[in-house]
Amino acid sequence: MNSKFDINFARKIDSEDPLNFLRSEFQFPKHLGENSIYFTGHSLGLQHNNYKFYLEQEFKDWRDLGVDGHFDAKTPWLNYHKSLANLSALIVGAKQNEVVTMNGLTVNLHLLLTSFYQPNGKKNKILCEPHLFPSDLYVLRSQIELRGHNPDECLIFLPSDSNGVVKDEDIYKTLDVYKDELALVFLGAVNYYTGQVFDVKKITEIAHTNHIMAGFDLAHAAGNIELKLHDWNVDFAAFCSYKYLNSGPGNVSTIFIHSKQIDKAPFRLSGWWGHNEKTRFSLQKKFNAINSAEGWQLSNAPVFGMSVYRASLEVFNKVGMSSLFEKRIKLNKYLEGAIHYFNEQSKQIKLKIITPGDEAERGAQLSLLISHDAKKVFNKLRENGVFIDWRPPNIMRLSAVPLYNNHEDIAKFIQVLIKCT
Repeated sequence: MNSKFDINFARKIDSEDPLNFLRSEFQFPKHLGENSIYFTGHSLGLQHNNYKFYLEQEFKDWRDLGVDGHFDAKTPWLNYHKSLANLSALIVGAKQNEVVTMNGLTVNLHLLLTSFYQPNGKKNKILCEPHLFPSDLYVLRSQIELRGHNPDECLIFLPSDSNGVVKDEDIYKTLDVYKDELALVFLGAVNYYTGQVFDVKKITEIAHTNHIMAGFDLAHAAGNIELKLHDWNVDFAAFCSYKYLNSGPGNVSTIFIHSKQIDKAPFRLSGWWGHNEKTRFSLQKKFNAINSAEGWQLSNAPVFGMSVYRASLEVFNKVGMSSLFEKRIKLNKYLEGAIHYFNEQSKQIKLKIITPGDEAERGAQLSLLISHDAKKVFNKLRENGVFIDWRPPNIMRLSAVPLYNNHEDIAKFIQVLIKCT
């Protein structure tokens, strides 16, 4: 065994990591009585020890106050979403008035597309990535159909290699070719399948130069990579809270709408929680939107889910995003080196990293193409307590998340992988 990937060597590196204490704040699934090797934070983040800090308070206020909790709870439910605004804005580089937490991710994408996909004449097309997450694809197709257009004609997919990886120059070339026909560029800032990180800033700049709206699904980006949505002039975005943000399965989503777009007061599907607070509970004949992202709310806040999200966001605020990004880069580099080491040792199975870029250009995720017996390798890893996930026909995704993963996880993973093959 290469001493660099020896468990004792990995433990020494971890002992010098100022963020290593965070690991003990999360609950790991167990395998044979020990913590599993958990590399699926890109799918569902781990439970934080403090997850019920606010949740128990909301249960108590519900028990003790009933309906009066809307106004008299420790954090009044009427404006519970406001308790998340500053912390969620920090995650994505937004102003506080540009974000609001509500609904689930796909619902929010529909609401945003209703406002910001506005086909006009021959500018009716949407540019998106190949291997787009299926739910996003369904959103785009149905929004195009809603406007009376044919999605087979109006969806433009970026060219890619056989694994779905897109060259930067092909993005810019495609934008130029279709600039007079595109109403919207809509991408996952980090592609769920390949782990590819797109240059959100440059893509937005080019889109705006050609009078094209730019929107992003940040499900695999928020809490994972650096984002400066306001400074980059991104028009709109949305992200879930249960992947890198660790708020629990299926929990709430946050939207971002740039202040420039809010000021234009575009059409939106309206509901009472987006109405001016002063007259929200009065009989009204006309919708009067709050002049912020809150004006896109439909219903009152799902407080219990938001309370878990709130506790998780405070962890990020305590640690600081820059520290997490620094550790993520170190873990990603170590993981890449470990995969290369495996390939040197393995006489049969080979792993190819399809995620483009170096460790500083990626997020936490690496997508690996397995040369053969792919599903067999995956199943053996799972049987040995390694949490990774599978995408057919032969892709394995894994992420070393800086909040709770460490170098020892990676060293153990490589030992298990060698044993399994």
